[in-house]
Amino acid sequence: MSDDLRHRPLGVFDSGMGGLTVLRALHEQLPGEDIIYFGDTARVPYGTKGERTVRTFARQDAGLLVRLGVKLVVVACNTASAFALDYLRVTFPVPVLGVIDPGVETALERTRGGSVGVIGTSGTIRSRRYQEGLLAGRGQHVGLPVERILAQECPLFVPLVEEGMMGTQITRLALEQYLAPLRNADIDTLILGCTHYPLLAEDIGGFMGPEVTLVDSADALARAAAALLADRNLLRPPDHDATTEGGAGRLSFYLSDIPWKFAEIGERFLGQSIDDVKTVGLDEMEAAGQILPADMQE
Repeated sequence: MSDDLRHRPLGVFDSGMGGLTVLRALHEQLPGEDIIYFGDTARVPYGTKGERTVRTFARQDAGLLVRLGVKLVVVACNTASAFALDYLRVTFPVPVLGVIDPGVETALERTRGGSVGVIGTSGTIRSRRYQEGLLAGRGQHVGLPVERILAQECPLFVPLVEEGMMGTQITRLALEQYLAPLRNADIDTLILGCTHYPLLAEDIGGFMGPEVTLVDSADALARAAAALLADRNLLRPPDHDATTEGGAGRLSFYLSDIPWKFAEIGERFLGQSIDDVKTVGLDEMEAAGQILPADMQE
């Protein structure tokens, strides 16, 4: 594998800002890697859109990252992972990782014989990708019987997180509305099937109780990305020229629109300030989606 390819950045895309939790996990797991993040903030959310639309958007998102020279595309959006992952893998000439399979495998590893719950947007839950993964099994772990798999749509959780309403009464009411059936079913493991939900982990964990293990799909995806890069000899060499002080990889941000609260909300997700953000017009996104795989080869 050429040094040039190993020096390329990782690419992460999401429908908006939730994928910053994945970016944060990747940066912690792979601190020496440069990472490009694209948030499709002009067309967020994906979770309420149909499969054909999400697939079109995901192709454009991934195409933009490949045009920017990434060596790996990480689909940080659960809905795009559900509707478009297989399509992206056969479309683009770089490895593509989604957020669902690592979360499923981690949940199967951690369950203690009880039921496993999954919460997410309407699109993610209705796609049944998490449920099918838990049923079929992943990695070295056998699947669960259907009666041990419970799923719940939680559409209000995303706006609650983006408004910074963690720990408030309205959030507690939403938890009661959505999660009471799962708590009453005595699940022992709960997959946070949306990249916004880790910011509600304290609220969710407090409501579900200490006996329920929460699976943060962002952390699971970061571990899977590190393993894939190592297996394919794509890790950046440790003696590369550092792009930031202390040798940490550089984080770059692109958005299809800049909401006025992006810096504030993004800092909450990422845990550090976001100072430099580039914008990409929708015409550029459409052009990125039209590129053929052959155009992206070396």
